[in-house]
Amino acid sequence: MAGKTNEEIEKQEDGTEQNHADQNAVVDPECLIKHPLQFTWTLWYLEPDRSKTWEETLNEVTSFSTVEDFWSLYNHIKGPTDIKMGSDYCLFKAGIRPMWEDEANKRGGRWMVNVPRQQRQELDKFWLDTILCLIGEAFENPEEICGAVINVRQKTDKIAIWTSNYSSREAILSIGRIYKERLGLKNQITYHLHKDTMVKSGSSVKAVHTM
Repeated sequence: MAGKTNEEIEKQEDGTEQNHADQNAVVDPECLIKHPLQFTWTLWYLEPDRSKTWEETLNEVTSFSTVEDFWSLYNHIKGPTDIKMGSDYCLFKAGIRPMWEDEANKRGGRWMVNVPRQQRQELDKFWLDTILCLIGEAFENPEEICGAVINVRQKTDKIAIWTSNYSSREAILSIGRIYKERLGLKNQITYHLHKDTMVKSGSSVKAVHTM
């Protein structure tokens, strides 16, 4: 086999030197540090299936506890406008299941935002802004926050922030006020008790707070 030419050897040496340089490069410590969130959060996904019970259709996707891990997740999943009609995304503090009966939720309620069909182009933005309010410590009473749910529906989509204790009136009103401001909403948002929603006989539940 013929020997390598000088040009080939020089290229190889240049490549070896570059590899050594790469190995000795100084990495900015900031690039290696992840920024922790105040809480660990779990994303759930529910897709309707008539052959299964509601609880069987509820799937735990993953949990995250840093800013970087959140964006890694968010950038690799479909937005609400791209998921199947009738599906839900739920984002809750780790350990809290997205259901009224959970111990953390059963004495609470939810701030509800209705997004009519003509505003559907804003749905993904509203949901992202809702998530950022939760994980970004936007509220003065973070201990009252349980999570958030988005319901993708044919006529009107719904987004709700769930709180833990409906008797904490001042905290609830503060959360509602900040939430409405952050989303830049002009329409009213309403607060409903889970215990009323669980026993509702009609299609609507009386709001205990309106903002």
